[in-house]
Amino acid sequence: MTDSGKMAILASGGPAPGINSVIGAATIRAAISGVEVVGLMDGFRWLMERDTSKAVPLTIKSIAGIHHRGGSVLGISRANPTHNPQHLANTVAALQSMGVHRLITIGGDDTALSAMRISEQAAGALHVAHVPKTIDNDLDLPYGIPTFGFQTVRHFGTAIVQNLQVDARTTSRWYFVGTMGRKAGHLALGIGKAAGATLTIIPEEFPEPIVPVSTIVDTLVGSMIKRLSYGRTDGVALIALALVGRLGPGDRAEFADADLSDPDALRSAQTRFSSYLKLKVEQQLASYGASATIVAKDLGYELRCADPIPLDMEYTRDLGYCASKFLLEGGTDAMITIQHGEFRPVPFPELLDPTTKRTRVRMVDINTDHYRIARRYMLRLRRDDFEDPHELEKFANTARISVAEFRERFGHLVADEPPPIQFEH
Repeated sequence: MTDSGKMAILASGGPAPGINSVIGAATIRAAISGVEVVGLMDGFRWLMERDTSKAVPLTIKSIAGIHHRGGSVLGISRANPTHNPQHLANTVAALQSMGVHRLITIGGDDTALSAMRISEQAAGALHVAHVPKTIDNDLDLPYGIPTFGFQTVRHFGTAIVQNLQVDARTTSRWYFVGTMGRKAGHLALGIGKAAGATLTIIPEEFPEPIVPVSTIVDTLVGSMIKRLSYGRTDGVALIALALVGRLGPGDRAEFADADLSDPDALRSAQTRFSSYLKLKVEQQLASYGASATIVAKDLGYELRCADPIPLDMEYTRDLGYCASKFLLEGGTDAMITIQHGEFRPVPFPELLDPTTKRTRVRMVDINTDHYRIARRYMLRLRRDDFEDPHELEKFANTARISVAEFRERFGHLVADEPPPIQFEH
């Protein structure tokens, strides 16, 4: 590899606040070393067709100030070259035809896998660094290290949920807020905990691989009955839309009729899930002679291109600088991370799940005090509710059923409740 080779930058997957900051910082670092930088429009989309006409020059002047702004000056797409060997070959050939010797990819787990495969296909002719980006916060970084964009999206998402809480109290209604996330519940929990939502339901709280819709519905209804017994007819429930991927075929068939291994099909199904739960909850409440005004709302698209908050702005500038410097100094085949204030490249092989041979997904660890505290502040049926005869009778009366019926109907919800926090003295 020679210093005269170009550096290319692309963003793939879904938008996240801070993409422009990575692009800008990486460009500046390369430019001051005399390396020419090109931006690749729309992720891998055109490269997969061996089309190099959508590459644009990036200079210090052209990227000035972009780190303040959301979105991506290079666009973005979910085009994935690993699905077709010819697309993978075309991608590498297109990069080589442009004289690109260094590639920075910005994206989530699919993009990380694409970066690995491109490097393998190039057989040493291309040095590759991946910058982890996803608002889902589900890339396999060390505990406590967020993916960029997550904190910004949580910040603005929390503000929206706070407004919904005021609206709920004012109008005596419930909001079921479906929160983006492909497999993990980080975003739902992060927003719900910060805003003090009535409850948050995430896939990680269910130990079995298949989560019945009836259990999710019972959780919501149980929370609503408990709140109603305290004289409140309002609430905001955050529901991680990643739950859709954990439903059984029978439940899923009621509102989704496609193969959910396809990202577009999964997202389409997720957009219907909150409304589906609303219908099911209304039906169950009606069986108890009760009713509630419920509004289903999804949260995500309006957050992904927000201007990054200072935390993400600073974080992404560090990531962009480190990605560029890593490649300029001969590094390759690593994900770029900042851990405890220090640059740490994570080699690509360490990202792979040995069983699936795909990049590992970081799930919410429900065995931490971080989650246990969040759970304690939620208003939902708890184990000690079933141990208190007075509380149990109050809830049963609200549902207009006997204590025995209430216990039989909702007792299963507390079987997997996390144990209380134990402090060492």
